[in-house]
Amino acid sequence: MLDRILEPEVMETQQEAMDYDDMDHSSVNELFVDDLIAFLGVSPDHEAEMIDILDLGTGTARIPIILADRIPQCRVMGADASIAMLDIARINVDIGGVIERVQLIRIDAKQLEWEDGFFTGVMSNSIIHHIPEPLGVLKEAVRVVEPGGWVFFRDLVRPESQEQLEHLTRTYCGNEVEAAQKMFAESLHAALSLGEMQAMVTSLGFDAETVQLTSDRHWTWAARKPD
Repeated sequence: MLDRILEPEVMETQQEAMDYDDMDHSSVNELFVDDLIAFLGVSPDHEAEMIDILDLGTGTARIPIILADRIPQCRVMGADASIAMLDIARINVDIGGVIERVQLIRIDAKQLEWEDGFFTGVMSNSIIHHIPEPLGVLKEAVRVVEPGGWVFFRDLVRPESQEQLEHLTRTYCGNEVEAAQKMFAESLHAALSLGEMQAMVTSLGFDAETVQLTSDRHWTWAARKPD
């Protein structure tokens, strides 16, 4: 297994945020929303009770926009520590026509300001590999979920070898510009292994089996918080 090599926790510059948003994440984002909706077992219903969701590490808010478009009874609070990411996110939310149901906030995911049980659920795509000590983020996510609510996290899984890392980079980022390929490779190197993630959720009282490999480069943690 490759050693974990951390990357910067926050994308600070406008160029980094623009490069990230320019990458083609559309299929990955759509699949995330498909899998979340399947896990929740919900369908579009304008008359249903609102589902209040926190999206940690929302980036440029592409996933909240898709989710709000698919499920009209959801409201999403998109949280990120990067001003540059949120600047682009605000534009995307406006263009996406979901400004009334997707809000954005700058916040440290390790120190959330909301009270216990504030949200129906917490979702996150690709925040964990940015965090040096991810357990603090996971604890906060669980804390702000209501009893009986849910968590749905997905991130990259660290490859076992440099050869595998290079193969994944070529396969999924080979058509991107060099800066984007470098960003993806560094993210793979900074990611957790499946075992590391399972150990963390176990320490929080969840079954290790709630974390599963869901592609050749992703793990997913999908779990309900006990009532």
